[in-house]
Amino acid sequence: MKTNFSHKFIAIEGNIGAGKTTLCKMIAEDYGSRLILEAFSDNPFLPYFYENPERYAFSVELFFMTERHKQLQDELKQTNLFQDNVVSDYFFLKTLLFAKNNLSDEEYRLFQRLFHILNAHFPNPDLLVYLHRPVEQLLRHIQKRARSFESEISADYLTQIQQAYLDYFKSVHEVPILLIELEDLDFTTSASGYARILELIHADYTPGIHYRNALG
Repeated sequence: MKTNFSHKFIAIEGNIGAGKTTLCKMIAEDYGSRLILEAFSDNPFLPYFYENPERYAFSVELFFMTERHKQLQDELKQTNLFQDNVVSDYFFLKTLLFAKNNLSDEEYRLFQRLFHILNAHFPNPDLLVYLHRPVEQLLRHIQKRARSFESEISADYLTQIQQAYLDYFKSVHEVPILLIELEDLDFTTSASGYARILELIHADYTPGIHYRNALG
């Protein structure tokens, strides 16, 4: 096991197909970190949502929110954030970002009230990492992994999600955010690319957003 990160709680985020879960698994294996992975495939409304977003948006987002809340509550309850290193492939606030993009104004107002009640006692990550790739590259990754319920995802939808993240990051002043530009880097096969990502994550950052490129 390598030397642990100075950041005790790292959340790795990104658009659909960015590689966040893969990176989390690699880091957890190399560093012995406690791993929290979102159980997204358990959402029974997800296939219907991609086919008919307007009808199933509230159901899919409400299910995601309650499941993420339960999982994080259970996982973090068992974790000493002063002693254990934790790496997660999502952070709870993504719930609100996706909901804002997917719900009608009236639905979002109700959803937002429920979210703030559930979010009140969760700790912020010590470092939030966002993996950024061009939408065309995300689509290639999604097509390659061939999950049936993702077959209807469009470039427009991915662009909207990406913009929701970027808009949110501009408003964050209390948590360090590391945005890593990956472009078409496959860090599972590029030892130097993976090493560069680890180097960036190891560094210290002040609160707010910091832009870095994994290609040098």
